[in-house]
Amino acid sequence: MRTGINLLLWTTFVDEGHLPLMEQIKELGYDGVELPLGAGDLKHYEALGPRIKNLELVANTCMAPEEKDNPASPDPAVRARALLRLQDTVRMTTELGGHVLCGPLHSAFKVFSGKGPTADEMRWSAEVLASAAEFAVDYGVQLYIEPLNRFECYLVNTVADAAKIVDLAGHPNLGLHYDTHHMHIEEDNASAAIARGADILGHVHISESTRGIPGTGQVAWEDTFRALHEVGYDGWFTIEAFSRVDPDFAAAVHIWRDFCDDPMTLARQGLAFMRDSWEQAQR
Repeated sequence: MRTGINLLLWTTFVDEGHLPLMEQIKELGYDGVELPLGAGDLKHYEALGPRIKNLELVANTCMAPEEKDNPASPDPAVRARALLRLQDTVRMTTELGGHVLCGPLHSAFKVFSGKGPTADEMRWSAEVLASAAEFAVDYGVQLYIEPLNRFECYLVNTVADAAKIVDLAGHPNLGLHYDTHHMHIEEDNASAAIARGADILGHVHISESTRGIPGTGQVAWEDTFRALHEVGYDGWFTIEAFSRVDPDFAAAVHIWRDFCDDPMTLARQGLAFMRDSWEQAQR
């Protein structure tokens, strides 16, 4: 079991000032961290990568496209920018020493058309992702797309939606990123959803219904961990939880109150919960 935690719990931009935090995360027993790549250039991550590696942590990454670089845009110029941004984040991931780039790579975060996804939008997104996945092969980075809930995205809300994109892309370096928070909202049955996406599943976010401490909300945890075991999942278990440390980010993801005393308490209790849940699932 490889365990990680997304640093969005503390910040939207990771720099050397967060190394003491990552050292604490390592001391808790985590194997890796997940860095949001919403800012910073390649040189920044070239300098940061060796420092994280010295802590004996793996640094994977996540990213959410914006309207200006939306892979599902009808504008070819916007889609070209989307591919360039994905290529840049692949390079950054490599400099950090990571092998996973995950998130809603398929479309712009919280950008809506006012209607459901079209066949063209799915195709445009898949074409960009196929090119990005091929580019990432030479860097040893795997791309995993994350279905988001209907309040944050309209293109890919379910495992089946993600599977359509992956199938259209037709590239083995592109797979599914399953997030328990979003799938608690969008899927009727966690076990069935995981089984449905088993062939393309490559990354998992452990995220509570409240975005607080895993195990304290409404996610069907027993079913989720059992299903992951049954399909032979052997990728990362990465906690994604949010706080109000960064007011702008908290507003963007609608976190209006605290769900734990402090982020490090969440990290500690969340790690214990993941380990215990995985152990029980294997009995």
